Amino acid sequence: MTQTRIGVIGGSGLYEIDGLQDANWQTIETPWGAPSDAILTGTLGGVPMAFLPRHGRGHVHTPSSVPYRANIDALKRLGVTDVISVSACGSFREDMAPGDFVILDQYIDRTFAREKSFFGPGCVGHVSVAHPTCPRLSDACERAARDAGITVHRGGTYLAMEGPQFSTMAESKLYRESFSCDVIGMTGMPEAKLAREAELCYASIAMITDYDSWHPHHGEVDISDIIATLSGNAEKGRNMVRRLPALLGAERAPCPHGCDRALEFAILTAPDKRDPALVARLDAVAGRVLG
Repeated sequence: MTQTRIGVIGGSGLYEIDGLQDANWQTIETPWGAPSDAILTGTLGGVPMAFLPRHGRGHVHTPSSVPYRANIDALKRLGVTDVISVSACGSFREDMAPGDFVILDQYIDRTFAREKSFFGPGCVGHVSVAHPTCPRLSDACERAARDAGITVHRGGTYLAMEGPQFSTMAESKLYRESFSCDVIGMTGMPEAKLAREAELCYASIAMITDYDSWHPHHGEVDISDIIATLSGNAEKGRNMVRRLPALLGAERAPCPHGCDRALEFAILTAPDKRDPALVARLDAVAGRVLG
C-alpha cells in the first residue's frame, strides 16, 4: 500500500480548492520548464492534495501555451498518485446540456502545436493510451459528482482542438456527426497522454458550458454565456472535489488497471544507447524503470 496523494488540475473557472488545511503555494522546478503556476498543497479530509491552475492564476496561458510536460512532471515530483483533470468544454449532444458534467473515457487529438511526449531521440518510449483514463479513479469522480447533486454522464469522447478560436459551424458538425464525439475542448491533450507516460492514474471531468456551434437553436458560442455557466460549474466542481478524499482513502493499492505500471515494457532504447541528458530529465516521470 502507498499513500494517496490527489492532484487536481483546474481548468477555466476552477482556480481554487475550498477547505485545504495547511495550504501553501509551492514553486516547483522541472527539467521541462516552469509549470503553469505555483502549486497549492495541503490536506483535505486527511489526504494530501495538490492543486494546479492549468492556465495560471489570472488565466495567463492559452490552451497552446500551457506547459503540459512541466505540469505533469511537477505533480509527479510532489508524489501525486491520482490526477483529477477538470476542464470546461462544449457539448455535441442534446442530452449533455450546459451545467452537466461528463466523466470522459476517450479522446480524439486534433492538436498540432504542442509537445506530446516526455520521450524522444536517445530514449524512445511507447505507452498504450487505448484507454487513456483510469476506470477506478473515474468511478470515484462519478460517485463524488452524484453525491454532490451534479447531473453527470459516465463515458464520453473528447475532441481536443488547438484553439484558441472556437469551431466553425462546419467543423462543429463534422466532429459531431462524422467523428461521433460527445464534447469538445482545448486542453485535454496532451495532458492525458503525459499522465500515462508518468504512470499516474488520470481521470478527466468535462464541465459543459455550451453547445458549441452545431446546435440550430443556440447559434455560435457566446463567451458571455460561457462565463456565466462557468461560475455555476466551478462551485459544482469544488463540491465534487471535496468528496474525493473520503472515496479514495488515505492509502491505495496498486492500480488494478496498470496505470502506475504503464512504463513496464515501454522503453525500447538499449541502456548503453540512451542519451544521459534525456535520461536525467526523465528522473521523476520514468525514474522507476530507468533507475
